[in-house]
Amino acid sequence: MEKDKFYILKQQAVPEVLLKVVEVNRLLETKKNLTVQEATDRVGISRSSYYKYRDYIFPFHDNTRGRTLTFILQVFDKPGLLSSILKALAGYSFNILTIHQSVPVNNLALITLSVEVPKDLEDVTETLKVIEEIEGVYYLKILARE
Repeated sequence: MEKDKFYILKQQAVPEVLLKVVEVNRLLETKKNLTVQEATDRVGISRSSYYKYRDYIFPFHDNTRGRTLTFILQVFDKPGLLSSILKALAGYSFNILTIHQSVPVNNLALITLSVEVPKDLEDVTETLKVIEEIEGVYYLKILARE
């Protein structure tokens, strides 16, 4: 039997129907008296679409609290940039487990970070967006989570 494969996508790459399934799940969790039919009507998908995908898509942050996250950053060779990234992570109470920075080539370097996500962090994507927006960060890619 083949093992399930998992993928991590940014919201922009997820088909709209799957995002609507996530929204139906959220509605059903927060509004206890709501039926599946009422939730799917509100969101604008069919019940069959909801039932087809409901067990296959979950918000990333729901499964990461208290876990290890490894990601890679491509950054410009700029003094103090790694310090700024680590300061931002510390501001969200991430525990830094490993850091590896390559030697810059053509003014770009790779940084691989493994961090423990705080158990009380509501949304890890917000933190990653803050990291991506630091001046000098070219891109961020999640490599693994445990």
